[in-house]
Amino acid sequence: MKTFAHLCLLALCLSLMACRNNQPGQRLAKASRENKNGWIYVHLEGSPADIGYQHGYLLSDDIDTSIQAVSYLLAHDTQKDWSFYRSCARDFLWPHLDREYKDEINGIVEGLQAQHKNYDSLDITALNAVEELAFYYVPSLMEQAKAGSGNNKAPGNCSAFIATGSYTKDGKIVIGHNNWTEYIIGQHWNVIADIVPAKGNHILMDCMPGFIHSGDDFLITNNGLLITETTITQFKGFDTTGIPEFMRARKAAQYSNSIDDVVRIFTTGNNGGYANDWLIGDTKTNEVAKLELGLKHYRVWRSKDTAIIGSNFPSDEQLIKDETTFNVNDPTTSPNGRKLRMEQLALDLKGKLDIGTAQTLEADHFDATQGRKASNKCVVCGHIDEDAKGCSEWDLAPYYPMGAVQGKVTTAALAGKMQLWAHMGHPCGQDFIGETFYKAHPEYAWQSKYLKNLRAYPWTLFSAK
Repeated sequence: MKTFAHLCLLALCLSLMACRNNQPGQRLAKASRENKNGWIYVHLEGSPADIGYQHGYLLSDDIDTSIQAVSYLLAHDTQKDWSFYRSCARDFLWPHLDREYKDEINGIVEGLQAQHKNYDSLDITALNAVEELAFYYVPSLMEQAKAGSGNNKAPGNCSAFIATGSYTKDGKIVIGHNNWTEYIIGQHWNVIADIVPAKGNHILMDCMPGFIHSGDDFLITNNGLLITETTITQFKGFDTTGIPEFMRARKAAQYSNSIDDVVRIFTTGNNGGYANDWLIGDTKTNEVAKLELGLKHYRVWRSKDTAIIGSNFPSDEQLIKDETTFNVNDPTTSPNGRKLRMEQLALDLKGKLDIGTAQTLEADHFDATQGRKASNKCVVCGHIDEDAKGCSEWDLAPYYPMGAVQGKVTTAALAGKMQLWAHMGHPCGQDFIGETFYKAHPEYAWQSKYLKNLRAYPWTLFSAK
């Protein structure tokens, strides 16, 4: 029986043979890279293998430093080294990937190796699955070993909204999202990927280097779909026999033509990994929806006149009861505090939402639980590194360096031109300076090896080619 390593080597050799007449310059002819205001814009175009090669070649150094930072953090926080995550990729992720996404990942590897970076398909697969493995699969193993030990591990990543009808200035869809994550990881969530695949939709999305999906999830497509999400706090559940979340997310972006398509692709083969409230808009119909997707349960809300918010809170009663340990009645939690504030903002900004007000919303620093401006876990632009209480609902100690690391907004009009606005660093404009932080909080000095600063840059308009 051939080992996985032999099969990977065979696949890579076949890819190399297929492309033996194509010099790197030819394969890169349609691709480009530009650094702009803290972001890396890349245009990728062609077959899955060529898109992957362009990605790996143009972002080789960035993928390298991202894997180093991710593996370092996970070894500390999950007590699992990178070889564990590679074994997960081998044992139950790679076998469930469609051929085209295997080809794209192999292409990334080929591009990396052309730049003398020694990674393989297991590394890139594990990187793409970092959220679902570290915060869903590992806690499920902990639960098997000791009941309750996996609680509070599902991350609370992101604040988001989608609005349409009477809630927006022009009556058309407006969507916004800011990514909450550990700063050591979030500093690398700085790619705007403009992807033109040989089959399926043209996609413009943010992502980490090496990702074939967005990951935090904010994207637009050339057929009028807008997709983002926020995670479900304190979710529990994972199915290793299911389709990896990262592949379903990419497939939904690439092949959906409607809200129904997005729901179908996400729910088919669902593994429960990275359980989210997906906010979806279709500019062709001016309809928006929320797909709350657990493992055992899912529910869809739809409307042509609403503002739907996300701040890591679940809504479906059955899902809350069966699949989370989240206390919906505790107003002091980050999800509930931000929910209260975003509900206020949705009403205050009703009929006014456009690019400017959306950017202001993503940078908001009002703590509705205290009725004052603050810099903590309960504001839309989160700063847990300044919160003396930490965030126990995500198992984060006081002053843990985590919060809003970047933001994105767009409108139906801009999306029709394949454009979005993006802000690298805290949307409020505040810098995180490592030297100052570690002096005040030496308990986190171990992160200084890979986390120096997280600078805030101006809002920047990105356009697909």
